[in-house]
Amino acid sequence: MQVILLERVAKLGQMGEIVDVKPGYARNFLLLQGKALTASKENIAQFEAQKAQLEARNLETKKEAESLAEKLDGQQFVVIRQASDAGALYGSVTPRDAADVATADGFSVDKKQVVITTPIKELGLHDVQVVLHPEVAATIQLNVARSEEEAELQASGKSIQELAAEEEAQAEFEIQELFDDIGAAADDDDDAGLVETPENQGDDA
Repeated sequence: MQVILLERVAKLGQMGEIVDVKPGYARNFLLLQGKALTASKENIAQFEAQKAQLEARNLETKKEAESLAEKLDGQQFVVIRQASDAGALYGSVTPRDAADVATADGFSVDKKQVVITTPIKELGLHDVQVVLHPEVAATIQLNVARSEEEAELQASGKSIQELAAEEEAQAEFEIQELFDDIGAAADDDDDAGLVETPENQGDDA
């Protein structure tokens, strides 16, 4: 099916280009979202008549998108999730989750603008792309953690594995200290239990 693009569409073409696409993709996405028109003579003529307006509108929205991209690019957002000790999430982080945390921090982001190429199914720092305009995108980082404290540690550069190893080492250290204290207390009890007898009094003489 041939359509004429009303804006740039990634991996497909630029505004004004006539491209061949699958009918389902055209009907369910391109035509539905106003990104294209069927490439009939009437629609091509309509596009040519409105081309200047479309280009001007595209330039306006592009400038707005670039302005937002400057503020948004490189931002880190915390996503709190339940996970196993090994760091595997019970579920995954979705585009909606990313849009929600960004919006909560004052950025206007829609879930449709968020592109997660590889499913986020474990704790840690994950880069995600936000497409603000056909020609403008920003990269944000999702800090997926089990708590705000854990998120702060991850933000400082520590992985879940390193944190787990540190906690284990600390626990072992505390157990060792406990055994040392018990041993020292037992030695004190032995010393306190030593009573003078006539025999060891005679030794002093």
